[in-house]
Amino acid sequence: MNDTVTIDVRLGAEMIAEHSFPLEMGISVGRSADSSIVLDSRGVSRKHAIMVASKSGVSVTNLSPNGILLGAELAGNHFEAPFGAEIGIAPFTLVLRRADTGDPEQDRPALRRRVLEGLIEHIDLGSVDAKGEELRPRVEAALERLLHREGIPVGDERTSLVTDLANEALGLGPIEELLTDDSISEIMVIDSENVYVERNGRLEKSHTCFTSQDSVRIIIERIVTPLGRRIDEASPMVDARLPDGSRVNAIIPPLAIRGPAITIRKFASTPLSIEDLIRFKTLDRTVADFLFSAVAARHNIVISGGTGSGKTTLLNVLAGAIPSEERIITIEDAAELRLPQPHVVTLETRPPNAEGKGQVTIRDLVRNALRMRPDRIVVGECRGGEALDMLQAMNTGHDGSLTTTHANSPSEALSRLETLSLMAGLDLPSRAIREQIAAAVDLVVQQTRMPDGSRRITSIAEVVGMGDDGRITTSELYRLVAGGPGQEGESFLCATGWLPSFTRAES
Repeated sequence: MNDTVTIDVRLGAEMIAEHSFPLEMGISVGRSADSSIVLDSRGVSRKHAIMVASKSGVSVTNLSPNGILLGAELAGNHFEAPFGAEIGIAPFTLVLRRADTGDPEQDRPALRRRVLEGLIEHIDLGSVDAKGEELRPRVEAALERLLHREGIPVGDERTSLVTDLANEALGLGPIEELLTDDSISEIMVIDSENVYVERNGRLEKSHTCFTSQDSVRIIIERIVTPLGRRIDEASPMVDARLPDGSRVNAIIPPLAIRGPAITIRKFASTPLSIEDLIRFKTLDRTVADFLFSAVAARHNIVISGGTGSGKTTLLNVLAGAIPSEERIITIEDAAELRLPQPHVVTLETRPPNAEGKGQVTIRDLVRNALRMRPDRIVVGECRGGEALDMLQAMNTGHDGSLTTTHANSPSEALSRLETLSLMAGLDLPSRAIREQIAAAVDLVVQQTRMPDGSRRITSIAEVVGMGDDGRITTSELYRLVAGGPGQEGESFLCATGWLPSFTRAES
């Protein structure tokens, strides 16, 4: 079937007729009975107008001395009208809308642009006093009318479009719906037309899209502005968080070639518990009891892993095992840890302002935390010179502290801590830094994202000390192995048989 145009004929507020014609067909309008659209009124000429609809709009030729209105203005003898425009002929109003029978996904961005542009003409969102939910009914009613003119029939598709476009006009656009889907763990906006999500550990393309690249940019501004952060050509990258604690990273041109990009790491409305991790097979009951005992015994723990491996989730669970009577200071780039204890002080970094001043780094916050009488310090991630300050804190009476770092194995995690400590700029010899690490860190927990999308603890290593060769020595306590009695090839955490030195000392 070819694409068609639908013309609604109204007399006052009442719709009296509806006509559909193929695109590119000449449509005659007049009082004559042989007209394609017959308008019975003395103000209408026998042959009043000829209209030809294309995919981009309608071409109108006036044949009558009585003229034609486009909106409220008298039009010329030949003019172009967009879909949704109101064409006045004597007492009648003709509203043209395209009934698209092609691929709806192909023209969805163009449709969204047209409807949002029409919405702005109907409602000046910036000048209306009502905000949020007070304004939403008016916006949705206007969108219903505009989509009707576009030929989108009543049904699930139109309802979905109304919701998406209202979210884009008033909230976070397509992100709003994705944020409420508990099966989605990550949202990735590549450009305005391509949005991917991670569901059950696997990437899939979402059917949602933005109206334009400018719409993506506006959404980014809505996220970062309430937090006192900025994103512009001078500062084209930003880390932020949503009110629910979800982590947001945004980057814009010229760094992002395809247009503004957004990555959102969602957090469940209810933080995961150790029981959840056991159910997901991240670890088993024996390992969970061991780690909780290590936290309670005030051993310093580093959680290592790659991007998206679940380090922060595990950190949140382990920090939740800290006794409630202790004073905890959490330090993060974007505050996302949610601990159940009553005595938690949450600190968050701050980027520089437009003049390049006022920046507060994780290192600044770690130093300040030492003056706040902490029992425990929890750093969301060590990624710079703050690693040295964290090690010094662990070595000066702040036992039981926790942090994460990016690495692919426990030994790599210790090497990375050494490298990060060198970034502190104190010109310390490598051996002195390794001695700090060996004395400060008790356990390294390796978290890995598996090929099937699951997150598993693959190794737990104890830091034993410094060897004669000046290297840090470790002993693996648990490792992930495949198979086993009754396991039918399934991987599971297995104790290596090495008894932790702190357990031997306690016994």
